[in-house]
Amino acid sequence: MAKIDSSLVADLPLFAGLSTADLDAILSEARSVRIAKNTAVFEHGDEAHSFFVLLHGHVRASKTTPTGEQIVVRYVATGETFGVAKAIGLQRYPATAIAVVDSVVLAWSSEIWPRLVEQFPALAANTLQTVGARLQETHTRVVEMSTEQVEKRIAHALLRLVNQSGRKVDHGVEIDFPISRQDIAQMTGTTLHTVSRTLSAWESKGLVESSRQKIVVREPHKLFMLAEEKPDEAPSFKR
Repeated sequence: MAKIDSSLVADLPLFAGLSTADLDAILSEARSVRIAKNTAVFEHGDEAHSFFVLLHGHVRASKTTPTGEQIVVRYVATGETFGVAKAIGLQRYPATAIAVVDSVVLAWSSEIWPRLVEQFPALAANTLQTVGARLQETHTRVVEMSTEQVEKRIAHALLRLVNQSGRKVDHGVEIDFPISRQDIAQMTGTTLHTVSRTLSAWESKGLVESSRQKIVVREPHKLFMLAEEKPDEAPSFKR
């Protein structure tokens, strides 16, 4: 297997504080894997055999409820770590990870995690920071789901995606991977009909543009203001 160039990943959060020699040693244990679009990196409930860094592409993490409802947990962007189940004491993956475009990951066997963090303590600290940030994001989404009207939840979801994976285009900021209205519904705990109705209303106001799997936020600041409106100022959309 070809040696992985450490300069490709030296600036990624997982490897912060590591020397080039340390990084080369860690990368010598990794393998590069291409994941075709719509292919699972791993499935919910599978044995947590590996952990990953996304080198290229985008990955959707989702769960299915006991009643069969699909929930999008988050989108993994280029450079992010995922599948670190063993690092947080889980023996099986808590969600399904599917490539939404052709993607490339670095993969390490979960069996070597204890040895790596003993040899390179920064890995453990960096992973803890990542897990902590995602826990905070989860808490924020729980509060939104519990307290906010649906249009504000949708606005916050789009703003998070723009912040994570936005690409500037002539007429705004495009979410730089295929995302459907159904995906937005599964992220925000609402229905496809409600997301379609909300986005159509925003399109008529010039806030967004949306097609089958593309969303452009034309007015990020106005969408932010809508997301942060006080309850007595915001228009009411029922679920």
